[in-house]
Amino acid sequence: MATKTLNEFKKMAPDLLKEREQELRTELFKIRTGGASEKVKDTTKARKVKRDIARILTIRRSQEVKTSQKA
Repeated sequence: MATKTLNEFKKMAPDLLKEREQELRTELFKIRTGGASEKVKDTTKARKVKRDIARILTIRRSQEVKTSQKA
C-alpha cells in the first residue's frame, strides 16, 4: 500500500480514517512478525506505516478539537 499525504487523509471521512488506522495497525503487526521470521524486502515499510498511523491520529485529534470548540 502506498503512503498517503496529509491532505489525502484530511479529505477522508472520520469513519474511513478509523478503518484505515485499523488496517495500518494490522499491516504493521504483520511486518513486525514477518520480519522476525523471514527476510524483509522493504526495510523502511514499517517506518512508513507508523508515519501514516501518526498522520491519521493527528487528523482525528484535530477533528475532535474542532468539534469540541464548536459546542
